[in-house]
Amino acid sequence: MNTTHPVGGDNFASTHSQPRSLTARLTWVVAACGLVTLLAWPLRNVLDPANIAMLYLLAVALVAIRAGKHAAIIAAFLSTGLLDFYFIYPRFSLTVGDVQYVVTLAVMLAVALIIANLTIVLQRQTAAAIERERQSQALYQLASRLAGTTSLEQVAAATRDFLHRSQGCRSILLIRRNDVLQPIEAEHCLDSELQSAAAFTAMQQAQTRHMQEADRHWLFLPLPGSTYVRGVLAIDFGETAPAAINTQQALYEAIASLVAISVERLHFVDVAQRAQLQMTDERLRSAILSALSHDIRTPLTVLYGMADTLAQAALPAATRDTVDAMREQTLRLDSMVGNLLDMAKLRAGNIRLNLEWQPLEEVIGASIKLLGDALLQHPVKVMLPSDMPLLKFDAVLMERVLCNLLENAAKYAPPASVIILSARVEGDLSHISVCDSGPGFPPDKLDKVFELFERGEAESSVPGVGLGLAICRSIVAAHGGEIRAANRDGACVTFTLPLGKPPVIETESDDE
Repeated sequence: MNTTHPVGGDNFASTHSQPRSLTARLTWVVAACGLVTLLAWPLRNVLDPANIAMLYLLAVALVAIRAGKHAAIIAAFLSTGLLDFYFIYPRFSLTVGDVQYVVTLAVMLAVALIIANLTIVLQRQTAAAIERERQSQALYQLASRLAGTTSLEQVAAATRDFLHRSQGCRSILLIRRNDVLQPIEAEHCLDSELQSAAAFTAMQQAQTRHMQEADRHWLFLPLPGSTYVRGVLAIDFGETAPAAINTQQALYEAIASLVAISVERLHFVDVAQRAQLQMTDERLRSAILSALSHDIRTPLTVLYGMADTLAQAALPAATRDTVDAMREQTLRLDSMVGNLLDMAKLRAGNIRLNLEWQPLEEVIGASIKLLGDALLQHPVKVMLPSDMPLLKFDAVLMERVLCNLLENAAKYAPPASVIILSARVEGDLSHISVCDSGPGFPPDKLDKVFELFERGEAESSVPGVGLGLAICRSIVAAHGGEIRAANRDGACVTFTLPLGKPPVIETESDDE
């Protein structure tokens, strides 16, 4: 498992198998030089020693290719000695009778050494080019397989199979979820806390980390995304030497990059699918709003008129109670349909704001008065700063916001509890809050309560369809503000309005 082995096109080993034992390499040296000596000996009186030297250079090149650099150097010295001993006068002696052959032997030795080095360099470059080509082909095959994956489990399986076939190592894909690394496959996970700590460090620092635990070597490769590191690819090399790991680190980082791209692609595919579902859901909700608000309003108005007519007639007490209850429920249903109609208009963008500079306390007073009986059991405490500036808003729509917030607070607050309506100025915004002492919002729904048909408690006995806060958010957003919910000893909803530059009000002085 711990050594690279050839499988199809994924073999990254050298193309030229050279003998590893010293005896085999020396055999190549002796055989090549001896063969040249035997071939040239019959021609000793015909060929000039300089021409025979060319044959020995050919032998050195052959040895360099087949037996390596060190064997080629030995062959260079041996060829020079054989040329001097057998083919330069006096023969069968290492003594050189003619000075010009000293130059011949020196040049031959130098050229042989150069040929040996150049041959080895060329061989290494060729092997490196072939290896790069095979790596590219293998990475292309991995990229093609990852491109067809539709889940993180398939990405993990494709990566694991590729590394096992091509490098004989084990891999584990860890994905970041809420700043915690979790394995994609339960059966493929890290074995110790030390490994988990190294993987977490690689994710935090976005750097490759090498770790040795007992006799096992690990490599932790971060998976960078467009916004943050999305996970870690952990590779277990077993007992493979660190030097062998370092020589292939660029390959492993390239594999990690392909995995990171696949993980991020699946993330954005999931985001796009959720967005598509939300768009479909929003269109459906808008269609329901439009249908209900227009088709129910007319029969509801007729029903309310009939109930009101019956309430004014002389009826027995029991019948009058029934008619009053019917009239009250019809009025409540009319309020709900009114909310639907307002929401449909707001979402369609058909409402034009009638913006005017006016004091906030006036619209607060009008809202409290409009609610009437709904606030009988809940006194409202208004807290406004003495220097509260004028605000620019649509009084009718802002009155609707305050009515919805106050009515919502009255529904959920305990009887006889105080509802606090306060305002303050911070920077270039005014903050208006409506707080009660009720149970508050569910902590996991502080943002969702402003969605259409969303209620704090889905099974609550309090009547409503979850439109009030959605209408508030649409109106506040149309004014350029924001609205948010919080729990502060109860429910508290705060919205903002921009201050702007109110007009200067000049006071008239008495003429003297």
